Amino acid sequence: MKLLATSSSKAPVKFRMPTADNLVPIRLDIETEGQRYKDAFTWNPSDPDSEVVVFAKRTVKDLKLPPQFITQIAQSIQSQLTEFRSYEGQDMYTAEKIVPIKLDLRVNHTLIKDQFLWDLNNYESDPEDFARTFCKDLAIQDPEVGPAIAFAIREQLYEIAIQSVASAREIKISKKGRRGVEHFPASKAGGNALDLMKLFRYNSSVVRKRKEWDVYEPIVDILSNEEVDALEASEERNTR
Repeated sequence: MKLLATSSSKAPVKFRMPTADNLVPIRLDIETEGQRYKDAFTWNPSDPDSEVVVFAKRTVKDLKLPPQFITQIAQSIQSQLTEFRSYEGQDMYTAEKIVPIKLDLRVNHTLIKDQFLWDLNNYESDPEDFARTFCKDLAIQDPEVGPAIAFAIREQLYEIAIQSVASAREIKISKKGRRGVEHFPASKAGGNALDLMKLFRYNSSVVRKRKEWDVYEPIVDILSNEEVDALEASEERNTR
């Protein structure tokens, strides 16, 4: 894994994704006219909003979806962009913190489970680069797996960044706690943020503690058609 430089400043920074590219993870799950459209991708929040409608129209045309999908796709994307932009300009704390990232995905016939630590203060980190290396190291052939892994990482980092904003707001309002101590809430990814410099002697985006190598070794399984059918049937029942 490529080693990247890390800032050690403890001052708050303005909200953004803690990655090299400030991209918004967008997830769509829309059903109408008896058809369902699901997708997950990233969006540049600096792009003009007019691109949202263009994307929606092109998607509906390419996938031959009913015209009603255009408005719903555009509204869903716009709503998620509006939420992301609502945090822009607000303070967040990320200095010298690492957070656990968990992968538990099924992409077509490939099942992936893993857990590792991510440097939240490294604004040169690249989930897509990590995903490409992950797939290469584990000889994963399905080209859809890499983007799915990168998206899962970005979703979790986004949630953690939002919680960092809330944490900074609470610190500012309460003005409690010992001087020099930063409160960092547990993230949905699991566990509390840890002090990077106390645990490791080098700077990197992704690390695995040696004692956890066996516990959190990446698991990749290739499912049979029967197993995929059973999982999809179960997911369909849960959706209903």
